[in-house]
This record gives sequence, structure tokens and C-alpha cells, in this order.
Amino acid sequence: MKFFKIIYYFFITCLGLIALLLIFSSFPIPGNFKVMTVLSGSMEPAIKMGSIVIIKPVKDYKIGDVVTFNSDSENKIFITHRIYDTEVIGDEVYYITKGDANKTPDERKISKKEIIGKVLFSVPYLGFLAEFSKKPIGFLLLIIVPAMIIICEEVKNIITEMKKMKGKKEMILNKK
Repeated sequence: MKFFKIIYYFFITCLGLIALLLIFSSFPIPGNFKVMTVLSGSMEPAIKMGSIVIIKPVKDYKIGDVVTFNSDSENKIFITHRIYDTEVIGDEVYYITKGDANKTPDERKISKKEIIGKVLFSVPYLGFLAEFSKKPIGFLLLIIVPAMIIICEEVKNIITEMKKMKGKKEMILNKK
């Protein structure tokens, strides 16, 4: 019985962590931090495919910084690459980026306006879970089904307690 309670509380903790992960990846975090998922292996081995990255905009970006930028304004596709070089065109600085695993730099130059932020740190593989939970089947399996199990377990506990109370009332009435 104790083994099942341990598994139950472990399960509840995991469910809470998944819910927090969904919240942090969907809503803005105070301090202008953002949580994003790296879905390709272009930054390996520094950032593993499926990692979650915590990013924050900074005043200046320099060569060697790992940044996340918007690669396609229509589809909101974000890329996380390292700044490989800079180029000044007119009065504006453009960044040339490159994935650590890529042989050549990216073709498109990135302006400072397109950079979402600098990567502060990453958590390997947690992005797979975050992305899965954003899909309908993932949401169902990771949120709804466990929540229903918890609700059913609590209803079972309530029914058990009600039966105990009913039994105690019957004992009291029989004694009279």
C-alpha cells in the first residue's frame, strides 16, 4: 500500500511539473524571460535536440552568444543558433548566425530586431514533453487522463469515508 502511495505522489508531482512547464512555455514570465523549445539538432552538442532554452533579451549581442531569433515572421518559426560574425550595413548591425553542428553559416543575416533573446541555459530533452503536451493527444494523455484518475481516486475516498460514517451512525442507533 505504501508503494502505491509513493507512486501516486510521484505521479502528482510529475503532473504539477508538466502543468508548470506548459504555463511557462505559453505565458510571459516576469523579467522578460521566455521558455522555448529547440526542435532540431543544429546546436548539438551544446544544446541537445528537444531541449528547453530559457532566453532573455539583452542590450548587446556579441560573437559567440547563442540567440533565438524569428526566422519566418508569417509562421513564427524560431531558430536558436550561435552568433558567428557581425556585419554593419548602413547604420544597422546584422548578425551572421550558425548552428554548432552546421558546416556553414546561415545565409540570412539577422537584425537586432529579429532576435528574441540570448540563451541563458538549457534543460535537455524536456522540450519533447512540452511540445507533446501542447498537442491535443498529448494534452489528453498528460493532463486530462491523470486528472480524471486523481478525481476518481478522491471520489472513492469520499465514498469510503461516507460508508464509515454511516456505519458509526448505525452502531450508535443500535445501542439506543
